[in-house]
Amino acid sequence: MKTADSVKKVKVARLDELTIGLGKKVEIAGEEIALFKQEDQSVHAIQNRCPHKGGPLSEGIVSGEHVFCPLHDWKVNVRDGIVQAPDEGCVKRYEVEIAGEDIYIKLF
Repeated sequence: MKTADSVKKVKVARLDELTIGLGKKVEIAGEEIALFKQEDQSVHAIQNRCPHKGGPLSEGIVSGEHVFCPLHDWKVNVRDGIVQAPDEGCVKRYEVEIAGEDIYIKLF
């Protein structure tokens, strides 16, 4: 069971470092994470590797709440990490917290 004591928050960026429509790659403990800022100013974090061939999602084209893998155009939802049909799969999603201008990722 996850408890408040087992959650670690890591500051990864500031809001002004993100641009709507562009991903940003950050690294925590050797793991690459892609950050995406949406029109509603929400920020979402997903694993930076497409489940198909490992393409860097932070470098993909963003359209609304989806990012297209730059290698083979797989479409991944940045809010939940689910690959869109006809392709299948998912990437890990990270919980994000915004405090003032700072963006944190919660690690469990």
